[in-house]
Amino acid sequence: MLSNQKLQTALTEIREVSRIDFLLYDAKGKLTAYTGELPEDEEALAESVNVFAASMAEIQMQNGYHFFKVMVEEEPEYILLVPSIQEESYMVGRLALLQIRRIVESYRDQFDRNSFMQNILLGNMLVVDIYSKAERLKIRESEWVVFVIETRERKEPAMMELVKSLVDPRTRDFVTELDEKSVILVKDVKHVKEESEIEEQARMLVDTIHAEAMVKVRVGYGNRAGKLSDIPRSYQEAMLSLRVGEIFYGQRDTISYQKLGIGRLIYQLPQSLCEMFIQEVFAGRDLDIDEETLQTVERFFENDLNISETARQLYIHRNTLVYRLERFQKIIGLDVRKFEDAMTFKLAMMVLAHMQSLSGGDQNIE
Repeated sequence: MLSNQKLQTALTEIREVSRIDFLLYDAKGKLTAYTGELPEDEEALAESVNVFAASMAEIQMQNGYHFFKVMVEEEPEYILLVPSIQEESYMVGRLALLQIRRIVESYRDQFDRNSFMQNILLGNMLVVDIYSKAERLKIRESEWVVFVIETRERKEPAMMELVKSLVDPRTRDFVTELDEKSVILVKDVKHVKEESEIEEQARMLVDTIHAEAMVKVRVGYGNRAGKLSDIPRSYQEAMLSLRVGEIFYGQRDTISYQKLGIGRLIYQLPQSLCEMFIQEVFAGRDLDIDEETLQTVERFFENDLNISETARQLYIHRNTLVYRLERFQKIIGLDVRKFEDAMTFKLAMMVLAHMQSLSGGDQNIE
């Protein structure tokens, strides 16, 4: 709803220049904003406003006031009253009328655009309705990428305004929200050629919100949407990026749908198939792996199974690393020094993470 404070501010500023007071009523005769002191006959004026609102006239003079209808889309939105005690009252009233109409139209346009984009994201509009409404709102075709900016906790009110401040008003960007934990940026990327620039945008969102609002967020984003009707797909991809990223790539605070890799495939596996795979890989072994060994294996994978480089980074002797890997092999039955076994173990860990997310708890392999 349009804030009365904006209307009050506009009238106050005009009053400071013109030295003429105003009374502004809504279409139902309720006083919304005014300058100076309220007249003694304010109740009688309110009745006159209701009569004027129901009439066909748009401008009228009665009871010592100029009455103006603020018409928006051919409907009276507000009634403006200006005392007719000065020669300039009528002209100043017309100027104030234009200013209020601009404020109301601007708000309506912003509200309609926001509602329009929310309905697109949720898939609530038919394709034909999308393009007819877009034409009315003067939204031209472009290319967009949907960024979903999600917090761990309930989002701060300042977060929405901060994201809006990062948007260039000259572009076809949209900033909106659909729940209490995320802000959605539909970014115009028609002139962005490199995918790395889109990744930089995601990184900038994370860094800026953390620095300015002191809120840690994760950003997921989808593929390009070449037309308005493709935006829901990009939104679903962004949401999936966050869900899959949380399970398999928890250390990342930006995640692209294009870079979900094998995680996107595993995420779609049913629980029964996951359990069957884990039993086949570990053959019912009781996995008792200490933290040091797990960290060693993870570093070994990060270095592409390079024993010398891994030993150097861990500040241990090469033979010590080999001993740890052999001990690990005895526990799980896989020699991660071999590519095939290393890949099998990596997949098994991702499947276990997926199973844990499905059950909401830890998985015990018997």
